[in-house]
Order: sequence, then structure tokens, then C-alpha cells
Amino acid sequence: MTKTTAIIPNYNGIQYIDRCLATLCGGTAVPEIIVVDNHSEDGSLALVKEKYREVKVIAFPENTGFSKAVNAGIQAAETEYVLLLNNDTEVDGQMVFQLEKALDAHPGAFSAAAKMINLRNPHKLDGAGDFYSALGWAFARGKDKGTGRFERPGRVFSACAGAALYRRAMFEKIGFFDVNHFAYLEDVDLGYRANIYGYPNIYVPEAKVFHAGSAVSGSRHNAFKVKLSARNNLYMIYKNMPFLQILLNLPFLATGHLIKGLFFTLKGMGGAYFGGLSEGIRLACSEEGRRKKVKYSIRNTGNYFWIQGQLWVSMLRRLLQF
Repeated sequence: MTKTTAIIPNYNGIQYIDRCLATLCGGTAVPEIIVVDNHSEDGSLALVKEKYREVKVIAFPENTGFSKAVNAGIQAAETEYVLLLNNDTEVDGQMVFQLEKALDAHPGAFSAAAKMINLRNPHKLDGAGDFYSALGWAFARGKDKGTGRFERPGRVFSACAGAALYRRAMFEKIGFFDVNHFAYLEDVDLGYRANIYGYPNIYVPEAKVFHAGSAVSGSRHNAFKVKLSARNNLYMIYKNMPFLQILLNLPFLATGHLIKGLFFTLKGMGGAYFGGLSEGIRLACSEEGRRKKVKYSIRNTGNYFWIQGQLWVSMLRRLLQF
């Protein structure tokens, strides 16, 4: 019986989608597959329909962003697990099986993150689980390190939604991807909420996937990504941190945002970064933003302590890398 539905959001992915689907269909545990298309105009949607007739397609008449697209796929799925997979990935034949095996062995876990390898340079990692620091910086653990590292499984702050398995029923408990994010940091926000409610996110090094990265936005740093990431980061902090925790971390958060502001200003994208922060403040102060804020519950206090420890430890990790 099929345990997993793979959900692949697609937007003008003609360069990658064929290979992504071919490797996924060739694995040992072949999932149900749903491609959610965000009004592609490059022929990639037609390719999927013609070549992969077993794949279910959900097509939007406009680009709705990552969060709304994957939510539609999750809600259409009927399996125990859902696998979120970027269209610019190529999966190892054992990946789905290894992720399922990990969640089977950890019934309280929300997600299982794959070991992501750089598709263009397979000697380097693209990420081994995501972390978040008290500086307000999200980062992929191990990015650009050698692929022989990070071979031990364990708990991470969140799973990168570019290649991760989720327990579908838990979305009803903690909420789906926040459509206000549109794209970027929506997976960290989701993992943050899972941690608040006490559902761990785990890393599975045996599950390997190759990832091109920035296939749609075009580069690691660009004005579109910088602005959205800055906006979403500020909004995420407001949503998930209780007021006292914001005060506790405020000196670190202010320092982290100033450092990033200087970094992007030197790259000629200061306007995009600070414009994103301004939009993040407006979003947090809006009625929609206030409605999305996670309400503090005393029964989750222990989880907040764990989160705070991770914020400090991750901050030290990042600072020691410079």
C-alpha cells in the first residue's frame, strides 16, 4: 500500500521537471505524485501531462507562490505521508524508502529531512537540515561542505521543504504552510511551529537528493529573494516568539539584521533588504498577521526552552564560521 504522496510545485521548470519525475518514478518506493503548476508558460506543464500520465496535476491560473501550491497538494493527498520535492531535484532511488523508514521509527516526529547534495557540484552539500539562530538567521547546515560529512541522523530545527517527508495528519494540528510567505522561509516557519507544539523534525543522512538550487529565482542572492526573505523573517519572528522571548533575543536580532543590512547594501541590494523589513513590520501589524500569531500555552513552555537553546547554539555555530 502506498504510504506517500510526492508533491512537486512547478513554475517554468522545463529545464528540470522531466529528470525530477524520471528519478522519482525509478525509486524503490514509488509514491503517488501530484505536480502543482503555478501557471508555467515554458511548456513544462504540457510535458508532464504528455509524458507522465500517471501523475495528477493541479494547475493554477496564476503564480500563487510556493506555500499555496504545496498546501493544495497536501490537501489533495490521502496517504499517511507527503513528500515535498522541488522541481530542480534528482532523487536517489532509496530516498523515499529511507525517509518513510525514519518517520515509521519516530512516530512523534513531524518531518524527516533528506541529505541535499549540490547537483552541479556533487562533492558539496546543499544542506543537511535547517537551523535558525538568535541573530534571526536561517541557514542550511553543512552548505558547501564535503558530502562525506553529516552522516549521523538526529534532530534539526526544521526540514528544508525542497526534499522532506511530512506526517500529513499533523498539518491539521499545527497548521499548513503560511500563504503570507509566498516563498522563502515558509519551511522554517512550519518547522518552528512544529517545535512549539512538541513535534520534532529529524535529519536522515541515508536519504539523498541532488538539488540545483535557485533554479527559478536565478541566483543565490537577488533582489526578489532578498526582499521576500527579509519580510518573511521578521514576520516569522513576530508569529512564533512570545513577547518575553522577543525581548530576550532583541539585542541579538537587532545585531543580526544590521549585519545583513550592511552585507546586502555592499552588494547593491540594501533597498530590497530594508524594503522587505518594512513590509514585514506592516504584515506583522496587520489583522491577518495578528491572527496568525501562535498563542502561548503554558503546556508548551518546555518546548520554548528547547527552542531558545537552539537559537543560542545555532548563533554560536554561525559566528564561529566567520
